[in-house]
Amino acid sequence: MEHGFLWLEVLERPFHLHIPVNVGYFWLAMLILIVAGLIFARKPSFIPRGGQNLLEVVISTLEDFIVENLGEHGRPYVPFLATLFIVILVMNLLGLVPGCTSATANLNTNAAMAICAVIYAELVGFKVHGLKYIKHYTGPIMAIAPIMIPIEIISRLARILSLTFRLFGNIMSKEILLMLLFINLDVGKYLLPTLPIYVLGIFVCLVQALIFFMLSMIYFQIALEEAH
Repeated sequence: MEHGFLWLEVLERPFHLHIPVNVGYFWLAMLILIVAGLIFARKPSFIPRGGQNLLEVVISTLEDFIVENLGEHGRPYVPFLATLFIVILVMNLLGLVPGCTSATANLNTNAAMAICAVIYAELVGFKVHGLKYIKHYTGPIMAIAPIMIPIEIISRLARILSLTFRLFGNIMSKEILLMLLFINLDVGKYLLPTLPIYVLGIFVCLVQALIFFMLSMIYFQIALEEAH
């Protein structure tokens, strides 16, 4: 997809850099979160205010939701799952900023995160259950293992594809819609028509981050369960 004006391309020219668009805006999302964390948490207090209060509300809400679904044994995986949601949300929202694009409108970005989520969940399963976790692949009866193992491997690959293409398709459609409205139709000159589009865009960004986060959490939940 061809983008309109992008700040990343302007910043690359003086230094003759060739950073892929999705990588550049992924780095930008991480930089935003690092700077926000340093600013909001530079003077932590027992009575949170302002940015610290916002961070604590977001993190505690995600932590409570994850622990409620995974149980106390799922608490060690809160940092990974919460980070996944927050990073995806920031990357999605960057696409609403003029001169920026969403790194999640790229298959490579989404595939990298999906591979990490699915493989990490499987590693957690083996860590928690040991070799008994192989029953998730063989099924309850060893006689049907030759059939079940390929099916289960394919199902893991399907999880990666599902996470990748679902996020890509929805965010890319949002990017295309914004490009058509703000460049081709020149709607960006008028404030009133842009507000509903931005509200819808924010909603899409939030929902897609939430879906990726919840599906990843479900994969962890399946890995933590005993095989039947």
